[in-house]
Amino acid sequence: MTTTVQPAATTAPAPGPIVVGWFEPGSDAWHAARAQGIGGSEIAAVLGLSPYESRFSLWHRKQGLIAPVEESEEMYWGKEHEPAICRRFAKEHPEWAIQGSATYTTADRRWQIANPDRLLYRLADDPDSAQPVELLEAKTSRDAEGWGEEGTDQIPVHYRAQCLWYMDVLQVTRCWVAVLIAGSEYREYVVEYDEAEARFMREAGAEFMASLAAGDRPAIDGHSATYQTVRELPDGLDDVDVEIETALRDRFHAAQDAAWAAEDELTACKGLLLDAIDTGRRATCEQQRIATRTVRNGKTYQLLPARTRRNAR
Repeated sequence: MTTTVQPAATTAPAPGPIVVGWFEPGSDAWHAARAQGIGGSEIAAVLGLSPYESRFSLWHRKQGLIAPVEESEEMYWGKEHEPAICRRFAKEHPEWAIQGSATYTTADRRWQIANPDRLLYRLADDPDSAQPVELLEAKTSRDAEGWGEEGTDQIPVHYRAQCLWYMDVLQVTRCWVAVLIAGSEYREYVVEYDEAEARFMREAGAEFMASLAAGDRPAIDGHSATYQTVRELPDGLDDVDVEIETALRDRFHAAQDAAWAAEDELTACKGLLLDAIDTGRRATCEQQRIATRTVRNGKTYQLLPARTRRNAR
């Protein structure tokens, strides 16, 4: 399926948000409403900033060539914890009237989709007639990696893109981010609207929508979601040889050699770290955790790095 939605002007925010409908996140209707547009959790993929989705995989998903993203355990528990996180925010901020949110778009960019977790109104406002003043996003995180000092805007970059996307559609200037870290630590952050960043995202979104209409597939990159998409695309198996270009063969062999060398170096570093830790639990440097040693039956079981591919991007 090739979408026919055409990008509109991107130089300025569109006048007034438009309600697309009220949908249960993850439902068929929710997916359908987002199918021919770019949602807040998708703009990071368009920009190459998402740890979960690549521009390549999103393009194929929008074309209907691969299935919608299946709900992961992380997504499931994030959805389950969302109401509790929002209740805690309400307790901390009695100055706000907090309401659920519809799915929104804009008048001249119907492909720009916003579905914030909560809308914030002044206590004296009537939510049925007034526009929201600010927004609230509720997040969960396994650890504090990527989250800076509380009260700042130091949040993972893909969440920042989501907040700015929503603010641009709803035409508000502030989005709160309430996060539950490791199941027990509650923090709040604040993202302010930035017109230059929003304009950049609108332009990137319009270019992506144009590539969908033109059938112009993005280049294959190193994102795991891209590789998974390439794996899903072929259907069947033909027992034939396919000749490839010499340059691709050489690049593949060079990557293999580099990977094997990196694996050897990583194994050596793990040995040095464990030797330095000795009977300790954690390796730290300049007050930052580098790795954690786990023990089973008195012996080292594994060494868990604090820095993962997701938070190293």
